[in-house]
Amino acid sequence: MTLSKTREAEIIELIKNEVKPALGCTEPIAVSLATAKAAEALRRIGYEPEKVKVEVSGNILKNGMGVGVPGTGMVGLHIAAALGVTCGKSAYHLEVLKDLDENSVSRAKEMLNEKLVAINLSKSDKKLYISATCTSGIHKATAVIEDNHDSIVSVKIDNKDIPLTDSKLEKERRAGDKDNDTPGKTTLDYKLDVKTILQFSRQIPFTDIEFILDSVTLNKALALEGLRNSYGLKVGRTIQDNVHKNVFGSGLLTYSMAMTAAASDARMAGCTLPAMSNSGSGNQGITVTMPVIAAAEKLESTREELARALVLSHLIAIHIKGYLGKLSALCGCVIASTGAAAGIVFLRKGNYDQICYSIKNMIGNITGMVCDGAKVGCALKVASGVSSAVQSSILALDNICISENDGIIEKDIEKTIQNLGNIGSKGMENTDSMILDIMVCK
Repeated sequence: MTLSKTREAEIIELIKNEVKPALGCTEPIAVSLATAKAAEALRRIGYEPEKVKVEVSGNILKNGMGVGVPGTGMVGLHIAAALGVTCGKSAYHLEVLKDLDENSVSRAKEMLNEKLVAINLSKSDKKLYISATCTSGIHKATAVIEDNHDSIVSVKIDNKDIPLTDSKLEKERRAGDKDNDTPGKTTLDYKLDVKTILQFSRQIPFTDIEFILDSVTLNKALALEGLRNSYGLKVGRTIQDNVHKNVFGSGLLTYSMAMTAAASDARMAGCTLPAMSNSGSGNQGITVTMPVIAAAEKLESTREELARALVLSHLIAIHIKGYLGKLSALCGCVIASTGAAAGIVFLRKGNYDQICYSIKNMIGNITGMVCDGAKVGCALKVASGVSSAVQSSILALDNICISENDGIIEKDIEKTIQNLGNIGSKGMENTDSMILDIMVCK
């Protein structure tokens, strides 16, 4: 099977839509983006925001309550919303706080001290929903984000709709990305399957996917930052520090766990370095890439071999995530580490069957790991996912695969993936509600 140039271009479009730089955890950053857009709209008519009110879906609230916001030493959606007003630029999208400085942080904290920022639970039935309203006297502006962390679907000034391309930066961004913006198109509309992903990863010219190596630059910088400094729970750094103390060996398992967890440590604790995200999540982007990078370093793979493995890893995660939605009760590291397992098999010259084995081994192992919000403890789950990924890939390369008679595993890989999606999106809905209830009542 050879994919057409048109099909290749479609898949590259998907990668560029789902693999983006993000500064800070994407749930609070999405709130910053919404408030930045609303503030810009209000300033357009000559008024400076005095108060901010934000309504968010339960999953945004859950994932924004306990995670560090870059450069502030604080956690939560309130400071994220305030920073959107004081320094946010919506045209930067998930890097909306890129211009953050001491003055903007100080002004944001003043807004919180004066109780000018309110965060409320929305009545929207969407999993990913943010409505931010900035007011000044009788005037107000509202920006709404739906479905994707950087998808601004409407902006209103005094209840009147305004064009979404109102800023110079936004026009420039859209002009550069117009070939990659397909409104209303979801990942499932690309009709991927594992066989197509593997064929694409093998045949696509290297020059067409060389951009994916930006994942290496960004996420490895985060990992090294996490290993050098004391962020969060110091999961990655502690693993590294115990390599020569008869606790951890010095092979791929330990190295990939340490590097990936360290990047998550730094990101969740508010490090000001951006991550290359996957499907709207920085932690997923980190977990999709770092184990593959670690394997490539151990194997002394070429840049081209690494790029092809990363493309496969990213696409497997995007494909699985399509059945779950952007936010769910299932921890995203389950999906991301599954992509990483497939990427490691690919680097080791594994065939299609072995890549499928690695995916099935992962789904038969850590399915059910719950998401109880973004926080520094995510690094522990990331380390567990990476450990499972390395184990699953090694078993797969020895042609060992969990049986189709076990649990949710089926003979067909696509049915197995759909089973995982159904569990995460439908089967765990009550779990999601219960987790949120526990968190908000503490």
